[in-house]
Amino acid sequence: MPVGPVLGEERRVAEFETVDLRIDDDRVAWVTLNRPDKLNAFDFTMLDELQSIWRSFRRNPDVHAIVLTAAGDRAFCTGIDRDAALGDGKAEAIGAQDSPFHFDDPGYKLGPKTNDLWKPVIAAVNGMACGGAFYLLGEVDIIVAAEDATFFDPHVTYGMAAVFETVHIAQKMPLGEVLRMQLMGGYERLSAQRAHQIGFVSEVVPREQLLDAAGHVARTIAGQPNLAVQATVRSAWTAAEVGRQAALRAAVDIVEAGNTPEQLMEGQKVFSSGKRVEWKLR
Repeated sequence: MPVGPVLGEERRVAEFETVDLRIDDDRVAWVTLNRPDKLNAFDFTMLDELQSIWRSFRRNPDVHAIVLTAAGDRAFCTGIDRDAALGDGKAEAIGAQDSPFHFDDPGYKLGPKTNDLWKPVIAAVNGMACGGAFYLLGEVDIIVAAEDATFFDPHVTYGMAAVFETVHIAQKMPLGEVLRMQLMGGYERLSAQRAHQIGFVSEVVPREQLLDAAGHVARTIAGQPNLAVQATVRSAWTAAEVGRQAALRAAVDIVEAGNTPEQLMEGQKVFSSGKRVEWKLR
């Protein structure tokens, strides 16, 4: 699957073993999960590489928005690579320690928000997205899906509690839909169209238009004042995770951080230019 040809000229490429990273001249980073032979399941190398990438974006002024997608035709991500996780036969490889009170969540390194990144992330989902993929999709800001995308979580079918994944998607789906998907396990898949109906996915497009659609969103966001965008992302997540009054109290600090004189002057140029903003109806 090509990465980032729809946006500006590529600036530089960082080399990773399991992830392809490119940054273009539109200040959009393209992060591609690149284990198509393993259905883009994450191993320990991918965990480390994604954490490194998310945290590097925090201090990279050339990155204002990110597109997260995946290589291959079959899957966006199918969760943890069980061959890698269980290859040595040790339970602690997938999180458990010598006591039920000690647990290293293998997905802790996966998500942008867990790694304190507040630049917007747009997921472009193709094929299957299941299980541990929801660590990622639960922490992105916008999801664009190809018509062939499907979403499901087989944990309970195989005798495993679907816990962390459920918490992540409960931020983005109605409770009844969360419960149905998690409890049906591997016996039912949520179509891209149904995911759009319930608000989990913001746009569904033909497969060949997926990167263009996600790139349009990312490029538009990246072209607007950066701190204002980040403050808006932070306020939306704060509102989703705490009560209304607590969110309003936090908003005082967030709006002060986002409305700097420099950002306001940058935004004012849009008004003073006399040029109309070209908008698109969705």
